[in-house]
Amino acid sequence: MPVPVAPTVPSAFTDLARRVSNWGRWGADDQLGTLNFIDAAARLRGVASVHEGNALPLGLPMSEAEGIQMGFIEGRVNPTRSMICVNNPLSPDPEWIASSEDVVTFAMQCATHWDGLAHVSYGAGPDGGKLYNGYPASSVTEAGTTKLGIHLIGSLVSRGLLLDVARAKGLEILDGGYPITPDDLDAACELGNLTVEPGDVLLVRTGQAAHLALPGRPGLAGAPPKRDLIAYTWPAPGLTLATTEWFHAKDVAAVATDTMVLEVYPCEDKNLYLPVHLIHLVEMGMIQGQNWFLDELADACAADGRYEFLLDATPLPFTNGLGSPVNPVALR
Repeated sequence: MPVPVAPTVPSAFTDLARRVSNWGRWGADDQLGTLNFIDAAARLRGVASVHEGNALPLGLPMSEAEGIQMGFIEGRVNPTRSMICVNNPLSPDPEWIASSEDVVTFAMQCATHWDGLAHVSYGAGPDGGKLYNGYPASSVTEAGTTKLGIHLIGSLVSRGLLLDVARAKGLEILDGGYPITPDDLDAACELGNLTVEPGDVLLVRTGQAAHLALPGRPGLAGAPPKRDLIAYTWPAPGLTLATTEWFHAKDVAAVATDTMVLEVYPCEDKNLYLPVHLIHLVEMGMIQGQNWFLDELADACAADGRYEFLLDATPLPFTNGLGSPVNPVALR
């Protein structure tokens, strides 16, 4: 049984975890989880959804000045950049060729990113703690992770579906702390005339990016962009535990949102901290995406009624990494 039984863990959680667990589904050695659902058919559905060839980037700026990190998590810092060399001559003739190069330090989850499957575990209790598929939490050390590393993904290209929950509710932005339910996801599918199929990657929009100042991107209704990181981070609308069964039943490959946390925050149960993370990453083996910019995509989808696209969201192949920044691209 994957779920540790403790007096503080309600049976409703452990029962849900058992129902959606994918441990052993693709074998005892599996390290990809629900990304196994992405096959040629899923990618071809994505290719078939491309009409005009418009490419929309879905990543936030990676910048120390414009970053979204506020120090809530120790060490998760915005990128800092310095120069290795500036106009350094590379040949005896200084007029011929010179080079400039920079170096960046950043947290893997500082901006738009994927949480890898080794990102969270069931602690480090008497049995040592557990990651997805029963791998020990001790797989993660100061050197990274020897199991479930983000580099194992290789490529992440499939049909993407935008579930615009905010628009489906007739809103520009969901209220902070709003709990997204399976009914909300159904309503967003109805809005987009979508049928979720195995291997699809779902992008769930709350409208939270309206709180961010994004260069060259207008705010709500064309208003000047604003920067309110507190409103962006706390409280946050997001996915509830009930939605995990919805994703599981439809064999969804991965889920991303336009929020910092992905799940509703504050959490549904004050005694269960980030339970959706545990269900997605540990039980289902489904990676999570956070801080995705979905407003431009949402406007394009609303304009022509097409909410499906080819999505390239391949993480950077950091060996033994726990996550990865990404600049996803939706091709329509």
